[in-house]
Amino acid sequence: MVHAPGDKEPLAQNAASTIAAGEIESAFALLAEMTRGFAESLDLEATLEQALASIAKHLNAEAGSLWLLDLEREDLHCRASVGPNPIKGIHLPMTKGIIGRSVAENTCQCVFDVRTDPAFSTKADDESGMVTRSLLCAPMSFSDQRIGAIELINRRGGDGCFRERDVYPLQVLASSAALAIANNRMAASLVDAERARRELELAAEIQRNLLPAARPDPFPVQGLNIPARTVSGDFFDFISIADERIAFCLGDVSGKGIHAAMLMAKTASLYRCMVKTIPRPAELLRLLNDEICETATRGMFVTMAAGLYDPRTGAARIANAGHEPPVCHAEGRFSIVEAGAPPLGIVPGVEIPEAELDLRGGSLYIFSDGLTEAETKSGDPLGREGFEALVSKFADMPLVSRVEAIVDHVSQLTLKDDLTLLAVSDEARSR
Repeated sequence: MVHAPGDKEPLAQNAASTIAAGEIESAFALLAEMTRGFAESLDLEATLEQALASIAKHLNAEAGSLWLLDLEREDLHCRASVGPNPIKGIHLPMTKGIIGRSVAENTCQCVFDVRTDPAFSTKADDESGMVTRSLLCAPMSFSDQRIGAIELINRRGGDGCFRERDVYPLQVLASSAALAIANNRMAASLVDAERARRELELAAEIQRNLLPAARPDPFPVQGLNIPARTVSGDFFDFISIADERIAFCLGDVSGKGIHAAMLMAKTASLYRCMVKTIPRPAELLRLLNDEICETATRGMFVTMAAGLYDPRTGAARIANAGHEPPVCHAEGRFSIVEAGAPPLGIVPGVEIPEAELDLRGGSLYIFSDGLTEAETKSGDPLGREGFEALVSKFADMPLVSRVEAIVDHVSQLTLKDDLTLLAVSDEARSR
């Protein structure tokens, strides 16, 4: 629909019926030229400027402007302008003025004398020095998406007013511009999505390289990580240090996405660097906490359990900062190591207690909450009891096979988060 003050029927219908054959041919030639320009150009801004200039010339307008709708700012932004008084860059409220009305109603507006239309806004004239007498405005929309509008000001010669027959060509040309802008945005979105996908894949590869390589049996520490998404917020590590001891840890970063992945990579790297000289779990977590408190993004934190195992004695020292309680399975009984401090990155300078365990020929299991929160077929979380049942079920398997079997079983459930499991076995000493 096209409206103008005093009209009794749509202007587009009247205008289309009064256009001469030569004018139609000229309009289609311009449309073909614009379509080719949009298809070949890599610079949408420059192409819009050129298209607007061609439209203004074709309809003999003194000036023209192209406006794009900004839904976040709730306004219209002038992205292209031609004429003696450029207005590119200014903003208008999307709910006011003839341009706003054209976009809101998705109709062409033909105002032969702006003094007769109370919706006319003088803001553009005030900023440019232009004196608007008559204007045409055609909305740009694609499917159900409102994009913006093209406005032409003052027809050259005569009384300076546009004619009804000018409406239809502008509407057609504005539709072509809208299609080009929509296609450009879609292409840009696809490029951004592909770039994001590649960046996530690179981040995932970096994360995988941070995890320790699996050791064949009978090495007493094994771990597995199954990301719920491309990148994971979980990590684990184990490293042999002096006197045959083995340091190990498992951490879970709050949040999802690339920020969690970056904090995971930083924490894992700091752990591997520091544990070689600071093997005591409590002291190591204390220093890690202070470092993360200084540099982590506000609101992000890391739950982490770290330990030190001596295969000669079966003793394990472990510190738990806000993490799921590790489970010890020895002599047919289960026990847990509760968290003794808040997660890393929340409170600087906190003291983290350390527990000493005698594995007594059994195994210690550390896992992320993605394991216990995995949903069974009944919709209930697996929970610690479900995990302990799996430990008992696969207890006779070698450590590597046992960890794989537990993770494989849980991964068949509905995962809500990353799934990570680390096991420390003292079984070799009991043989």
